[in-house]
Amino acid sequence: MRLFAPLYDRVMRWSRHRHAPRYLAGLSFAESSFFPIPPDVMLAPMALAAPSRAWSFALLTTIASVIGGLFGYLIGVFAFELVEPLLQNAGYYDRYLQAREWFAEWGFWAIFLAGFSPIPYKIFTITAGVISMALMPFVMASLIGRGARFFLVAALMAWGGERVEQGLKQYVERIGWITVLLVIGVIVIAKF
Repeated sequence: MRLFAPLYDRVMRWSRHRHAPRYLAGLSFAESSFFPIPPDVMLAPMALAAPSRAWSFALLTTIASVIGGLFGYLIGVFAFELVEPLLQNAGYYDRYLQAREWFAEWGFWAIFLAGFSPIPYKIFTITAGVISMALMPFVMASLIGRGARFFLVAALMAWGGERVEQGLKQYVERIGWITVLLVIGVIVIAKF
């Protein structure tokens, strides 16, 4: 069953769309404060499709993400009472509590780590606002962490260029199904 190849082709077409940078900026902003899908899923194919623009895509993603992080910070400062039930219903409340503990101990480094890693950055942006973390260290950690992550993704895609695109196209079905099996395995292991 060919499921991933048509998806891959569609994503590559979308990544070449003339409005793709706007969509990338919107996704980057939203993911940093309330949306669950990371911008890497759009940044990577865009950098792959246009390697000469990879650095500008990474910069756009970083700036939009940090601005979105500031919006998350404001949510934490002014509207946490409204967001708290949503965190509980979405299953993020335990992560929020963990983020608070990390902030108490690590501060700047907690934001940096959340910005660079696949840990949900939005939880940390909201938590930073809830605990009234100093704004300048928050912005600096966000810029460094998010920038390092997005420039790394863009660099890898631009460096690989057409070779990576052809390799992905050839093996996308296998990679997709292996990823599905790994996710299912992680879920099963986490449940037990």
